[in-house]
Amino acid sequence: MTVSNRNYPKKVTVNEVGPRDGLQNEKTFISTEDKIAWINQLSQSGLSYIEVTSFVNPKWIPALADAYEVAKQIDRASGVTYAALVPNLKGLQRGLEANIDEVAVFMSASETHNKKNINKSINETFPILKEVGKEAIAAGKTVRGYVSTVFGCPYEGPVCVEEVLRVSETLFDIGVREISLGDTIGVANPLQVQKMLDILLKRFPSERLAMHFHDTRGLAMANVLVSLEMGITNFDSSIGGLGGCPYAPGASGNVATDDLLYMLDGMGIQTGIHQEKLLAAAKFIQEKVGRPLPSHSLQACN
Repeated sequence: MTVSNRNYPKKVTVNEVGPRDGLQNEKTFISTEDKIAWINQLSQSGLSYIEVTSFVNPKWIPALADAYEVAKQIDRASGVTYAALVPNLKGLQRGLEANIDEVAVFMSASETHNKKNINKSINETFPILKEVGKEAIAAGKTVRGYVSTVFGCPYEGPVCVEEVLRVSETLFDIGVREISLGDTIGVANPLQVQKMLDILLKRFPSERLAMHFHDTRGLAMANVLVSLEMGITNFDSSIGGLGGCPYAPGASGNVATDDLLYMLDGMGIQTGIHQEKLLAAAKFIQEKVGRPLPSHSLQACN
């Protein structure tokens, strides 16, 4: 049955961030071979975008210390964009050597989280990301920008929309094709999302914004729904609901890709993703991390 009483989009792009955002906070190290096998499964599920790893210093994110090996050894499927998080020019060089398709840069809308996460102020971060963007584009790569703590900061509380606008405008100025707006600690509610998007969509076109919700308080799917109603057609998610930020105390996993797909399929919104193949990949990584993952779809079929 297709929902027809609201103006929902006919098609949505789902960006799978599990191999990076999902694994970065896991205490159990997933072997390089298992990461590669898992990403290869995801590549065959119909996903068009997979963020495979992060080229940050391994001492900060030891779970992704094998970033180069993973990015080099995965099987690249036609029509799939393979992206990686890059913090600086050194990380960019490693990412280019591993032949990633897209560079993802990141920063926060709140000063304290930015300092905890990047060890720099917001204003100190801008020139670094400008250099990364310039070099990545010169190398023929596209650039995506993450803005964290858009709806709330674990250290400062509510975040001013003017800061979200300032950071977003600066990232667009350095050449990012799209900005992912992150509810890093999962504090947003649907009305807050609506009010934020009301402001941002007056400044930026909807096709250049993506939403990145964490499900800390069980509101991620409700926030996705209101974003759809606002015209957003691009969402980040993590298979099985894996995830969490090492520098955001209390943050739980991302909205689960398999739950998101179940809702979108039921609403008649196209994604191109095969639910059975996606669930098989979710079961695979659940076994490797050695604990039940929070996605409802996984729990329903166990």
